[in-house]
Amino acid sequence: MPQKKQPPTVRLRRLAAELRRLRAQADLSWEAVHERTAINKTTLYRIEKAQARPQKRTLLTLLSLYEAPKDEHDYLVDLLKDASKQGWLQPYHSDLPEEYTAYISFENEAACVRNYEASFIPGLLQGEDYARAVITGVLPGATDEEIENHVRARMGRQAVLTKDKPLKFWAVIDEAALHRDVGGPEVMRAQLLSLVKAAKAPNITLQIIPFGAGAHPGMSGQFVRLEFADAMDTDLIYIESMAGELFLESEADISRYRSIFDHLVAMALSPKESVSLLIEEAQG
Repeated sequence: MPQKKQPPTVRLRRLAAELRRLRAQADLSWEAVHERTAINKTTLYRIEKAQARPQKRTLLTLLSLYEAPKDEHDYLVDLLKDASKQGWLQPYHSDLPEEYTAYISFENEAACVRNYEASFIPGLLQGEDYARAVITGVLPGATDEEIENHVRARMGRQAVLTKDKPLKFWAVIDEAALHRDVGGPEVMRAQLLSLVKAAKAPNITLQIIPFGAGAHPGMSGQFVRLEFADAMDTDLIYIESMAGELFLESEADISRYRSIFDHLVAMALSPKESVSLLIEEAQG
């Protein structure tokens, strides 16, 4: 009986995404890369699709051709070393531009994202003023320039909701996030009304878990489940913390978080009831 083909790990998928980005940044086609390196075009395709783990010399050749900066070069070489390992904790680095973090790359490629938030409005649904207030609050040592860079990156992420094949986004939010006075009353009112508008989009499902629901499985913290169109790209669980970005990809973890999200959906208000609560809160 043939052995079941193993899906690519999160590290290998990240490596593939970065190589695609670097090639595009260098404005090189597969044909051009083949001409300059003699690397087979089929091999390039498989590497960029995370269907093959590149040999170290192949990776070094590509990074040299793409003129990857030293920090990216070292980062991708380290990724290759552990490409076969499941799960991934990427430590937080304050100097790493947010637009290049692993999560944003995966979010941009996902077909569906299911997000539970306990304390914040989900990033994909945050208004600019609310986002700025949140980022300022959670990064007290950040400079004004760093804060604005984070705000621009967060606003840019939201393009996935309106692109040609928009991301399907299902957000479940604890009612506590609606009452946390982020940025002041006017910012919160505008944010709540923005959620009401967002909930009308056909690709967005929004539900609120009311205080009256009591204890629930999401009280231990927020998480995101990313689903992809390609059957070989298994779901990913993403958990953000002050320590860094944690990705889980084992079948047991995916199953556990799928069950938790289903429980949260069942305990939450319906989308229609959730919108009514948002309007009520916005009106004070």
